[in-house]
Amino acid sequence: MIDRYVETLSTYAKDIDNLILLIGVLVGFWFILCEVIFFYFIIHFRAKDGKRAEYISGEEKSHKRWISAPHLLVLVCDVFIVVGAVKVWYEVKQQLPEPYETVRIVGQQWAWSFVHPGADHELGTADDIKTVDELHVEVGKVYHFKLEARDVIHSFSVPVFRLKQDAIPGRVITGWFEPTGTGTYDIQCAEICGIGHGVMVARIVIESPERHAAWVAEQSPITLAAANRP
Repeated sequence: MIDRYVETLSTYAKDIDNLILLIGVLVGFWFILCEVIFFYFIIHFRAKDGKRAEYISGEEKSHKRWISAPHLLVLVCDVFIVVGAVKVWYEVKQQLPEPYETVRIVGQQWAWSFVHPGADHELGTADDIKTVDELHVEVGKVYHFKLEARDVIHSFSVPVFRLKQDAIPGRVITGWFEPTGTGTYDIQCAEICGIGHGVMVARIVIESPERHAAWVAEQSPITLAAANRP
């Protein structure tokens, strides 16, 4: 349902959508039921001429079951939500699959900086590719990211991945994603980080293997140095 409005382009996006839907359905059911009963009581037990209001303490068993029975049913629903949430949390946050590549992501007021591995697929070597506000990845490959913040708390958010991870100064946070479709999509900062927060936007370019290899070759420091040589 959610993907009708925001595409799902990571391997775990559907799982997160299903969890949100589960919470929405269970909480929505109880909300609607309570509102229906509430308004029914307002209308049915409204003030009437010649009839005094009855004081109910709620101590009788016939009255208590109107509280205890729904309470137990809500707890059962909570169990489904907790189990679903723990499962998704473990798969997304705890169980990191082996990466194809690792990228470095740095948030600062008010831009995103990215460091991509070069042709050797290793981060921290001479052929690393640095970009600002544009992250390039290959479809169908598992990426780890090392997320940092240079000044204040930022939040790295890719809506089509259902990915949101806070970036905290002084810490390097590891996460992962695996794109499942190609195209260019928004990257946002989802944490108010100062007066320029609203313009701290970037984009992620998900490419086919051929197109990504061509981009890496074009952006290689060696290629750029040769192109700029007199």
